[in-house]
Amino acid sequence: MSDPRLSFKEMCARFDVTPRTLRYYEYIELLAPEKEGRARFYGPREIARMTLILRGRRFGFSLEEIRQWLEIYQKQGTREQNLIWVQMADRQLGVLRQQHEDLAATIADLKALRDQVSDLL
Repeated sequence: MSDPRLSFKEMCARFDVTPRTLRYYEYIELLAPEKEGRARFYGPREIARMTLILRGRRFGFSLEEIRQWLEIYQKQGTREQNLIWVQMADRQLGVLRQQHEDLAATIADLKALRDQVSDLL
């Protein structure tokens, strides 16, 4: 049984991304689909990479950070990639914690101001 391959359209649908996004990920070399004429097909490797790309974006990593991290696997292997991942995750957790604190303070300020104005009514 051969590995599943997704067409361009199927890849967009599966990951809920626009064609423009998928083309861009190819352009910046995050993905490298098989090409048959003008058709593009995405095998298990590209599907796995897309999963990692979208997860990385959700965690707040830049596309360049994700590209470099994916490249480490090809050049240095899984262990080095995982070591770098832990460092990246630790750094991003600090960023997200700070954003969380900033957002909590902003919410508290907005609520206090809303309550003041509401009391004037």
